[in-house]
Amino acid sequence: MNTEILGSILQVVMMVVLSYPLGRYIARIYKGERTWSDFMAPVEKWMYRMSGINPAEEMNWKKFLVALLTVNVFWFFWGMVLLVSQGYLPLNPDGNAGQSPDLAFNTCISFMVNCNLQHYSGESGLTYFTQLFVIMLFQFITAATGMAALAGIFKAMATKTTRNFGNFWVLLIKSCTRILLPLSLVVGCILIIEGTPMGFEGKERITTLEGVEQAVSQGPTAAIVPIKQLGTNGGGYFGPNSSHPLENPTFLSNMIECWSILIIPMSMVFALGFYLRRKKLAYTIYGVMLFAFLVGVVGAHYFELKGSPQIDAMGIAQERGSMEGKEIRLGTAATALWSQVTTVTSNGSVNGMHDSLTPLTGMLSMLNMQINCWFGGVGVGLMNYYVFIIIAVFISGLMVGRTPEFLGKKIEAREMKIAVIVALAHPFFILVFTAISSFLATRNPELAEAWLNNPSFHGLSEMLYEYTSSAANNGSGFEGLRDNTYFWNFTCGIVLIMGRYLPIVGQVAIAGLLAKKKFIPESAGTLKTDTGTFAVMTFTVIFIIAALSFFPVLTLGPIAEYLSF
Repeated sequence: MNTEILGSILQVVMMVVLSYPLGRYIARIYKGERTWSDFMAPVEKWMYRMSGINPAEEMNWKKFLVALLTVNVFWFFWGMVLLVSQGYLPLNPDGNAGQSPDLAFNTCISFMVNCNLQHYSGESGLTYFTQLFVIMLFQFITAATGMAALAGIFKAMATKTTRNFGNFWVLLIKSCTRILLPLSLVVGCILIIEGTPMGFEGKERITTLEGVEQAVSQGPTAAIVPIKQLGTNGGGYFGPNSSHPLENPTFLSNMIECWSILIIPMSMVFALGFYLRRKKLAYTIYGVMLFAFLVGVVGAHYFELKGSPQIDAMGIAQERGSMEGKEIRLGTAATALWSQVTTVTSNGSVNGMHDSLTPLTGMLSMLNMQINCWFGGVGVGLMNYYVFIIIAVFISGLMVGRTPEFLGKKIEAREMKIAVIVALAHPFFILVFTAISSFLATRNPELAEAWLNNPSFHGLSEMLYEYTSSAANNGSGFEGLRDNTYFWNFTCGIVLIMGRYLPIVGQVAIAGLLAKKKFIPESAGTLKTDTGTFAVMTFTVIFIIAALSFFPVLTLGPIAEYLSF
């Protein structure tokens, strides 16, 4: 067997195997049961006391959402001030200047919504101070926000009748101290051993083999990369992200980073089963997500290892597949796997250039983000799947002539309206803004030339990918697009905000409305939601609503590009 393919198989197996025990641990954390990490309790109590938080206070879904949105607004302004003024702040040995207001707006929004879309180059666009106290800080907060929101929904689903979601602040802090921080420390130590820099010195000047002096950026990279991956954030410390030899030095570091991207989203599904004491439901959901993920992985490996048709036409052998835009030290298969792992979640980091992917691999990567619920970001991916479960239950109930029920609660018109709005808002924002940018580029050739590195079908794919990545809070890009302009900074910022907060508000609202309803015990006529039949029904609903919405534009972009060769 090809050793590159074997490496991909081992990584996927490692993710699946380790997600089960981690899911059990996460469920115990959120249920307040005893765990090995209880030694953090005094630190957490100090944080509650310093912040004036009453950890015993219960919140309804509205108060829960107010707390969630408040913390995000506060840190947004914190980030704006620091990014604009970073040139005057300490820990800036390379003398990097402050960001422009429009770029700072885009950066703050992007990192606040767990997207990490970067319209700047990491090592030159930020200082060590803002890398730590804006970027790394936000990566912990935004990941923990999504996890806390899902934990609140867990409690609403597990209780027969309640108005309480738990305490957002407690769930936020525990997500950081008990889950994200310990895992980040382990991954960070491995990366340091593998050669990722960790220090505060300025650029190091070295003489290359060609005799040319080169300035090499360094800094506290190993502190930031672990949470970038584990929190499904994805923002690169260096401009080339994890294709940079210091951010991702070896094949082992590549495996660990790739594993880190997907391990918590996978574990969250098992955590649902342990929390609700419905393991069969968790297995059903996990099976659908894993199947869809593996279809993309197999497809990406096939198309990338097959090679580029343009290079074939030139009569050049492609023994390792399509190597354009890929690191020789990592190989084609490693980038094919990473392209699917990073887009099936809301991570967005890259170890190769997605703009150089073969057309259909690029389409699979976009489709992952357009569907946006195959594991997804930490917390929010399973919340997106929850919306489709609600829709699938409602449709199934109508088909068999029964009032739809999920976990003992009737699903009625109000919940369905919210679920449909959330499900359709995602393609709406992507397609509308792609249409606007396409119209402007078509009407103004100079604008198209300024924006796009590639014409025709691939140029459309670049713009479609940018808005897809923004709406899915992913952050990766077809980097042929020149995106650091007023138009892209602000329009992507709008899509980033709507793509993050509209779904979270809707999903928490659905869970809150269902939680306070009267519990109805299961009977012989109750629709089972933990069976293979319902899994197929949910997959079909997701495919019809999420995937087919994008078929026309995918036909004009990557599919047309593929057929043109």
